[in-house]
Amino acid sequence: MTNSQNSPEHTTAPAQGGHQPSQSELEDVVERVLSRVRAGRGSGTIVDAADGQDAGDWQPHVLGGRARELSQRTVHTTADGDQFGLAERQSLRRVANLSTELEDITEVEYRELRLEKVVLAGLWTSGRAEDAENSLRELAALAETAGSEVLDGVIQRRVTPDPATYLGSGKALELKEIVSATGADTVIVDEELAPSQRRALEDVVKVKVIDRTGLILDIFAQHAKSKEGKAQVELAQLEYMLPRLRGWGGNLSRQAGGRAAAGEGIGSRGPGETKIELDRRRIRARMAKLKREIAGMKPAREAKRLNRRRNSVPSVAIAGYTNAGKSSLLNRLTDAGVLVENALFATLDPTVRKATTPDGIGYTLSDTVGFVRSLPTQLVEAFRSTLEEVADADLILHVVDGAHPDPEGQIRAVREVLADIQATTLPEIIVVNKADAADPFVIDRLRNTYKNVAVVSAHTGAGIDELKDLIASSIPRPDHVLDMVVPYSHGDVVSRLHSWDAEILRTEYLAEGTHLLVKVREDLAGELAHYVPENPPDFTVADGQAESVGSTPHSA
Repeated sequence: MTNSQNSPEHTTAPAQGGHQPSQSELEDVVERVLSRVRAGRGSGTIVDAADGQDAGDWQPHVLGGRARELSQRTVHTTADGDQFGLAERQSLRRVANLSTELEDITEVEYRELRLEKVVLAGLWTSGRAEDAENSLRELAALAETAGSEVLDGVIQRRVTPDPATYLGSGKALELKEIVSATGADTVIVDEELAPSQRRALEDVVKVKVIDRTGLILDIFAQHAKSKEGKAQVELAQLEYMLPRLRGWGGNLSRQAGGRAAAGEGIGSRGPGETKIELDRRRIRARMAKLKREIAGMKPAREAKRLNRRRNSVPSVAIAGYTNAGKSSLLNRLTDAGVLVENALFATLDPTVRKATTPDGIGYTLSDTVGFVRSLPTQLVEAFRSTLEEVADADLILHVVDGAHPDPEGQIRAVREVLADIQATTLPEIIVVNKADAADPFVIDRLRNTYKNVAVVSAHTGAGIDELKDLIASSIPRPDHVLDMVVPYSHGDVVSRLHSWDAEILRTEYLAEGTHLLVKVREDLAGELAHYVPENPPDFTVADGQAESVGSTPHSA
């Protein structure tokens, strides 16, 4: 990553409406800066303006190896199951330096896609330099997850983005030289660009330019598996694409004849609608159809959710930053066997599994889509039906990557999305994952900063038992105490009380039936009221027949 400050020569002046630099002045600045870049490119260090460099320089820093978030290969445990979905995902590989021409494809066993070579660009507008660098490193991880090869990354110090080219005219020319020197074919900008900014920057750098939102949408499109997930991603992509349609605007049609039709005269008038308008109309029609389809899928999910509500099943939702270990934690708690991969947004489709507390109280665990800084609003809207699993939960397990350089920033980003779906008032447990790789001082800082913190390692299993106890004390539990005598002929009632939604405190066997002291939920208390005698007998401990809670395991 590279830090640079605004240069008064060619950045500040245009923003203030002062002297506009000439082409020769810009070329001189570019050549001067590139000479410094070529001299220091091999060092791979981040040089700040305080190190004696001019305030407008792009300092060299080649991103070596894989991004930090993806530097470790995925290691699965027995709790992750067989991971059949991972093998299916990896059946289509991307490799460097391979053309997609037919003659090259036939030379390999399976189809391989050529890696795009990208250069990253971002702005440091406020806050610390480390925050801007962390954001660009995260962009590198996103790019590699999408299947790209990151060659270089640069950061410009600038108060506000340039309304024309985002980086400013001079810096855009410098970026063009970096792209040419590295052989990149794509530039990825660490922010959502306006359509005009994207076009103007492409005109300068002469390669494809995409923004952070387009990159995240591409990852979602690769990883969506279910019918609903694919529909949600396509809807988000179309919403993003609609204002960015370009090219072929006047093709195949003319809206006027005579002089207005390039002097072609009478008879040249077209049907009155340009190609780009036809495309926009088709996109709007497709978006309307997708919204109807997604709305049609909602009742099935709501029926399942209402069925759990009707049976008073507590719901726990796992939410958190992408690649924080949510799926690994779900596998560790429930042996669900869902896909686990060291990649950003590896799982998109919600997964609901049943779990039980150590004392036998049942609840559901829901794994949801991961969050990220500046999560595109199109995705929040398209996945709102999926995120309802979080909003309707009784408890949120907020998973945080304890080994990340900025875990507090992850927590803030997740809570921003939770605020968008009105889920900030729900009970929350901060689950600091990857404790085996985290700095102990960071863990202590998080414990002192936030309430209700559990430190675990989904990989090693450390802290999982403590987390289960914390979940058991946080979910809604049976609260109606009944002193019952159930006849032996009604064994189904006793079996019902040994299920996941009741808590047996004591058991005693009498001549007339089974004497039970139980905690049940309100709806079940009404059904069992006729088993409660007016003068219930006292419990005895003679001959060891009375049992306390936990003496025998409850069936789940």
